[in-house]
Amino acid sequence: MENYFIVDGHCDSIAHYVNHERTLSAPTEGGHWDIPRARNANVSLQFLAAFIETQYKPSKATWRGLELIEGVHRFVEAHSDQVFLIREKLDLNRIPEPTKIGVLLSVEGGEILGENLFMVDTIFRLGVRSLGLTWNQRNALADGVGEKETHSKLTHLGQAVVKRMNQLGMLIDVSHLNEEGFWHVLDLTEYPVAATHSCAQSLCPHPRNLTDPQLRALAKQKGIVGVNFYPEFLKGNSPVTRQDVVRHISHIAEVAGVETVGFGSDFDGIDATPKGLENVSDYTYLIEDLEKIGFSNKEIEQISGGNFIRVLSDVLK
Repeated sequence: MENYFIVDGHCDSIAHYVNHERTLSAPTEGGHWDIPRARNANVSLQFLAAFIETQYKPSKATWRGLELIEGVHRFVEAHSDQVFLIREKLDLNRIPEPTKIGVLLSVEGGEILGENLFMVDTIFRLGVRSLGLTWNQRNALADGVGEKETHSKLTHLGQAVVKRMNQLGMLIDVSHLNEEGFWHVLDLTEYPVAATHSCAQSLCPHPRNLTDPQLRALAKQKGIVGVNFYPEFLKGNSPVTRQDVVRHISHIAEVAGVETVGFGSDFDGIDATPKGLENVSDYTYLIEDLEKIGFSNKEIEQISGGNFIRVLSDVLK
């Protein structure tokens, strides 16, 4: 098997670190993701998401988001011999680095901004390079997929946030965004966007998944979908295996092109995983599966990490 490097567009492991549940430095602590297992699986760039939990919204969302951002910095500083923070396009030249994992700081939920455009600049100064505009609920920017009846586009603030993110060089994450908001973002943005942890709706009709027209639109815009490993997004309530992840990767590659698909595990943010893909160390087997079904070496290089690097190269300053 070729030695492909991995870029994973989403995991929620930093909350475990901030909550003092795990150090993320020892597999024996449990969970889905830690430094040793990620390195053994050849993960070279990991998006670490600051997910703002519902109980902090709305009044304490900024506080919680900043606590998680600070946690990422403490984690990187504590393990500076093993991880480094991605802040600018030049940092991508270090991927893959033999002895260190690159970390890209993302925020899952525009609630961190409150109702203040200046907060985009604030979190950018703090190292955030990707922002998911919503989680499942409505906020001051837009509506999430849980707001099924509104059919609302982005608010005026949401539109201003998209434009400011473009100016600063931040990746816009449309995972969790309602469909009307998705199309509005694509109308507004000057740069590629990502659905960092989503799946294909035609294979599993979950509101968190993307329709084929959405997939094709992302392809036209040179964006990317990181396939999510959550069983409910892959196959609903049926038993789910690693082959279901392969199925979604194959479908997105067929519909939108192989250059539009990557990995977005959602490790440590999901309460179940596919059989055979229980934690980050199992990426090795997923790569083998892609080889077995006929993806070429070049295509696997794109899926495993090259596509995310290309999108980040287009977006970061």
